[in-house]
Amino acid sequence: MTQRPGAPKTGGDASSEARVEYRLMRNAVVRDVQKGRLGREDVCDAHPELLRAARNVGKPNGERCPICEDSDTVEVTYVFGTRLPPGGRCPGNTTELNRLRRRSEPVLCYDVEVCPDCAWHHLTRKYPAGGRREGQRTGRAL
Repeated sequence: MTQRPGAPKTGGDASSEARVEYRLMRNAVVRDVQKGRLGREDVCDAHPELLRAARNVGKPNGERCPICEDSDTVEVTYVFGTRLPPGGRCPGNTTELNRLRRRSEPVLCYDVEVCPDCAWHHLTRKYPAGGRREGQRTGRAL
């Protein structure tokens, strides 16, 4: 788990909670593929909806695919929370993502690295967002 830079170490709101990074797990999977312990078919199996999102709203992350080494990977974010569809929401742009992150209800965000060409995918991080922050008014008179 990593703490976001500048975030307070204590506090009850979602923005001060730590992110979970999966980079070490990702690197271990890539090593297993390179050493032949895992086949490409074991890791290049992204769901068609994830591939569609990667092609249409994925943000380039500037990295080559570690599996096919032919294409650049993109990052796709999914947001889950109350009053969102059961499959979560995949924001189409930064404005929509920021609006979801500022909701009064807490949400959980998942960033996924995807290669649209070979279907490699791996969860890179998850983090909480939204929710009422300390000092926010509740709308009730005192």
